[in-house]
Amino acid sequence: MKKSIRYKSHRTRLRDRYLKTGMDGLADYELLELLLTFSIPRKDVKPLAKDLIERFETLANVFDAEPEDISSVEGMGQMSSIQISLVRDLCIKYLEGKMIDTDVMSNPKAVYDFSRLIIGGKFIEFFMIIFVNAKNEVSGYEVIGEGTVDNVAVYPRKILKSAIKKNASGVILVHNHPSGHPEPSESDRELTKEIIKASATMELRVLDHLIVTRNNYFSFMDSGLM
Repeated sequence: MKKSIRYKSHRTRLRDRYLKTGMDGLADYELLELLLTFSIPRKDVKPLAKDLIERFETLANVFDAEPEDISSVEGMGQMSSIQISLVRDLCIKYLEGKMIDTDVMSNPKAVYDFSRLIIGGKFIEFFMIIFVNAKNEVSGYEVIGEGTVDNVAVYPRKILKSAIKKNASGVILVHNHPSGHPEPSESDRELTKEIIKASATMELRVLDHLIVTRNNYFSFMDSGLM
């Protein structure tokens, strides 16, 4: 009974601190702990929050983890695993809303932030296309390739097919580097040239090629490589 009263009081204090100071007033494990109190109402979840961060090393890695990997941590049930995955998906939807219909030339940060969140933290390489209309406004996106820890196979014809299907007049190419280093490899440079050349035959503009990690990005356009 006393133990139950203690963790309930702790939860109240934790929520009060969040309401007073926001997330800056809480450590990473405390933010995760506060989140878990809503899906695990009758248990002290502080040890569980610490276990999750110890297992995945950072709070960001917890949210990037696959649901089945989260569920494998002792004490994490299906509902709490879904809750963590849902938070990340809601963040993606939020940034997608900030990006769609945005003029990428006047607000490139919206594209960078979205790209980093959706594939920047992945542990294998993915290739994504962001579609734009004639006014350079984002009309949608599509992940078209999934590879290994250091490679993803992408064919220009697949990019062209997707762009035509989406009625796009331009594209932004995006892929991630799981290593955490966004600098392009020689094969990244050659692939970009091939895609630009193939796109020109269809009068499809390639506005940029972004290489993203969880915390950084490299822009071919900003670097004068296209």
